[in-house]
Amino acid sequence: MTTLTDRPNTALLVVDVQSGVVEGAHERDAVVANIGGLVERARGADVPVVWVRHSDEGLQKGSDDWRIVSELTPGDAEPLIEKSYGDSFEDTALEAVLSGLGIGRLVVVGAETDACIRSTLHGAFVRGYDAILVSDAHTTGDKTAWGAPPPDQVIAHTNLYWTYQTAPGRTAGTIETKDVAFDGSKS
Repeated sequence: MTTLTDRPNTALLVVDVQSGVVEGAHERDAVVANIGGLVERARGADVPVVWVRHSDEGLQKGSDDWRIVSELTPGDAEPLIEKSYGDSFEDTALEAVLSGLGIGRLVVVGAETDACIRSTLHGAFVRGYDAILVSDAHTTGDKTAWGAPPPDQVIAHTNLYWTYQTAPGRTAGTIETKDVAFDGSKS
């Protein structure tokens, strides 16, 4: 269990599901639908949903590409963390928000698998959080032109290694969307 004392709660962390980030991403529509279903289930179980939105030189604040995809809408009371680095904790208010909510366990979804998802998972884990990756609720674009494996292999590899990630006093792993239970029965 988490090494963060007095933080027994779970949050769904939705990372960078923005129009310009997931446009053309591997199985985009299925992944966004899975994320949407998880958001609704988390809300129904009174589990906090925390949103993260990236901006940088190529993803300008206020642009259409920067906006959360039209299929998903952050709730008015749900935290929306703005970031400019891969790790959602780096130079953001994420840690303060999670601490304030008593969160010690994160269920992580979003994009891009080989960038912000990977960085955020590791960032959470080294900070003492339990970090669970939803194996069919993250995606990435095709970066084979730069020597990367095809997106399906990037996703499969990330799922493989995160399934077996370990550290003292913390839990990692993967779970499929259908098996996530915010009531504590499975996830």
